[in-house]
Amino acid sequence: MIIASGRSGRHVAALASSVAQEVKKITGRSPSVEGMPNADWVLIDAGDVIVHLFRPEVREFYNLEKIWVSDKSAHRTSAT
Repeated sequence: MIIASGRSGRHVAALASSVAQEVKKITGRSPSVEGMPNADWVLIDAGDVIVHLFRPEVREFYNLEKIWVSDKSAHRTSAT
């Protein structure tokens, strides 16, 4: 899983288009792409790899990274 941010909706859409084109070039198959109309959060399903592209405020809101933080390290981070 790859999680990345663009600077704006337009930037996220451009990144998503570029990634989708590269996936097709490498694999010969078009990946499934969701979220392009708004480009707040675009998900690209390339099979073994899932790419999440966010606008910064949307990435902060959903905070997908918290899924991989243990309770112990999350507690330590919030206490500081």
